[in-house]
Amino acid sequence: MDKLPAMNISAGNSSVDRSSFLERSGYQHLDHGDLRVLIPVVLGIICVLGFTGNVTAIGVLITNARKSKLSLINALILNLMLADGLVLAFAVPFKATAYSRASWTLGLFVCKTCDWFLHSCMAAKSFTVAIMAKACYRYVNNPTKQVSIRLKAMLVVLLFTWLLACVLPIPQWLFSTLQREASGMICIQAVPADAHDFMSVYVKAYPLLAYCMPLSFALLYFWRAYGRCQHRSSKTQNLRTQIRSRKLTLMLFSLMVAMATMWLPQWVSWVWMRHALETDGAFPPVLFTLSAQLLMFSISLVNPLIILALSEEFREGYIGLWRRLTLRKQPPKQHKPGPHTPTAPKSPTPRPERSAHLPPHQPVRTEEQKPEKQPEQSGGLQESPTNNDGIVLQDVEQFWQEREIGSQLHENDPVPWEHQDPKEEKQ
Repeated sequence: MDKLPAMNISAGNSSVDRSSFLERSGYQHLDHGDLRVLIPVVLGIICVLGFTGNVTAIGVLITNARKSKLSLINALILNLMLADGLVLAFAVPFKATAYSRASWTLGLFVCKTCDWFLHSCMAAKSFTVAIMAKACYRYVNNPTKQVSIRLKAMLVVLLFTWLLACVLPIPQWLFSTLQREASGMICIQAVPADAHDFMSVYVKAYPLLAYCMPLSFALLYFWRAYGRCQHRSSKTQNLRTQIRSRKLTLMLFSLMVAMATMWLPQWVSWVWMRHALETDGAFPPVLFTLSAQLLMFSISLVNPLIILALSEEFREGYIGLWRRLTLRKQPPKQHKPGPHTPTAPKSPTPRPERSAHLPPHQPVRTEEQKPEKQPEQSGGLQESPTNNDGIVLQDVEQFWQEREIGSQLHENDPVPWEHQDPKEEKQ
């Protein structure tokens, strides 16, 4: 976020005037070899994981917006994820590259725009959280009425948010420049003499406008919204709406708390550094300043995780989107039919005798499904039974031949009920 002052300037180094150099806020170059490798690696991990999470969250929001009307709260969450994605895609890689080099090699344009762009994205996130708190309070105050506005009005709100966020850190862009030193080119903040009074006011007002006021406003409205959720009626018809309002408030409040706590060390370092410039005091330790920047960049990694953990709707959207991306529809594999597959050929075993009384096209029933009626249908069957392989079984074929020529005796008739006189049966 900030161009850190060089900490390795000795008092006996006559080539660099300590007072003027610190006034210009020189960029910190890491002289320790381990830090020069470790910090870019940590930034790279944060960048890859955070960018993946934010892109997935944006995909879920866009998918949900296509299904139903985009509400103001979802649009603000989308704007927050977009700002996180921009930080991870453009600011973090340049920071990692700058930390890994002994001198500035990225050119004047990146020197002037890198910190300005990072400040703009962070301010846009702060303003977005403040507007989100107000929208959450409106939703909790009247859950039956969705907090939704027209698309044009929504775009105007987001455009105004970004415009204000880009205007506030303009001095970061104006006063950034390159200067050649003994170790190479460095990116510094060179404040002209006629702008010292303006910068003395700016360094006090900027943290209030970009951090304190928006997040205090958000905290106030989240606190009111949570209190409203606690005191709502617990009637059966309102229970589901009350639970939904409470979960939404908790999720958005967690986003605000995470941003406020993880961004605070960076502002402490920023104010400490500017105060040291005015009083010629000690500058913050290098490890504290680096840790503050890592925490600030980690906000963009934590936000998608908070949404995933506390929102059922987003969790289902994540799972659905992940399935669509990873599980492509493929034609079903043609497995070899097993012995229990309904379409598999059956083994050539003789049919039970009761199967002779069923039509040829009907499957053989189990013992639990034995038919107790329709005995008269067996009289019209004249075909020799065969198995599925087309082989005529000898014992069954002999049985049918004897029945056809009428050679069975009455006492050896396997189906005597077919030849029994109905009158005798009644007697």
